[in-house]
Parts: sequence; C-alpha cells; structure tokens
Amino acid sequence: MKPLADCQLYTFVDTAYLHGRAPELVAQQLCDGGSDLIQLRAKHSSPADIRRMAEKILPVTRRANVGLVINDHLEIAREIGAEFCHLGQEDFFDAGHRHCSEVRSQDSEVWIGLSTHAPDQARRALAAGADYLAIGPIYATGTKPTAKPVTLEYVRWAAAHATVPWFAIGGVNLQTLDEVLAAGANRICVVSAILNAPDIAKACREFRQRLK
Repeated sequence: MKPLADCQLYTFVDTAYLHGRAPELVAQQLCDGGSDLIQLRAKHSSPADIRRMAEKILPVTRRANVGLVINDHLEIAREIGAEFCHLGQEDFFDAGHRHCSEVRSQDSEVWIGLSTHAPDQARRALAAGADYLAIGPIYATGTKPTAKPVTLEYVRWAAAHATVPWFAIGGVNLQTLDEVLAAGANRICVVSAILNAPDIAKACREFRQRLK
C-alpha cells in the first residue's frame, strides 16, 4: 500500500449503493480504476455480515496494494487484518475515548480515521492522534441526508491547519471537484458519483486524472 500521505482517491463499497452487486466485485472495479483506499460501509448490516463481506474484499485489496478501511467496527478491522478503521465523532468521543492510543492494541496496526464537521472537531481529532481526518460533508449529499453541509470554508481551514492527511467528503463529484481542489483539497472521498456510474473503474480513472 502506498503511504497514506500519497493517497488521493478514497472510495467506498457502500451497501446502500450496491444495487445487488457483490461487494468483492465492486471492490475489484474500484481497485482496477486506481483507488488508493476503499472503505466498507454497511450501516444496516449485522457485524457478522460485515465481517463476511470484509473477508471477501480484503484479498482483492491486498492483491492491488490498496488499503481497506472498515467503517465503525474496530474489532472487525483488527480481527481480519484490515489496515484502517474509520470512526465518527459519536463512535469515538461520545463513546468516552480521548486518544487513539486507547483503542489501538499492541498486536494490531490498525490506523484510525475520524470524521470531522467543524474546525473544533478537527482540532480535537488531531489532539487525539487520528491518522487521517474526513472533512465534510462539503455539500448536501444523499449519503448522509440529515447532515448540514460544512461548505468550502472548512476545506480552506483544513488546508491551512490540518497536520495529518485529510480527505474532503460529501457531494464531491466531477462537477464540484474543481472548486474543492481550488479550496485546497488534494485528497477526496467519493461515494455515489462512482458507485452509481455505469462503469465504476472508468469513473475512478476520471477522478484520478482530474486529481493530477
């Protein structure tokens, strides 16, 4: 896997957008298109189902030297050997954690990413030792319909102040990408704009080309 700082295109196997497709086949298409990181997000699946999906996806990402991120479920990430776990504010701080060292184990090298929606949350996540930050949602998005957009102002803040790799997320598509990059982002998370595309690998390549 390339160094986290060199990762630019962060994509998803999100069960809300699979439309009957096998998760591991979608993961393969994402890898073929040049994804640097792939997150398994399955908000309405049981831990057992998430683990089964992750165990099928991990060989795909390993062959492609792509990092696998497990959303929400740190224990699953540890048990299967995924490289990353992504946690929301409620999963980390609201659960009583103050530093990522509290959830890391000595026999596991899982890196931790934290979602942030405002500068104060980003500062808190940085102080907690997060390995990367998600900055968003930049725009209104059907992926999280109740979340209030943080706008490009937060992207500009992150460009000036974040001290670890960070990814702009939320409504990032080929129409909005240029202004997100102009605001200072050079790493992005893309969900529906890729998963809803007729050709997932081609959509990934289009984003990669624009990121150059």
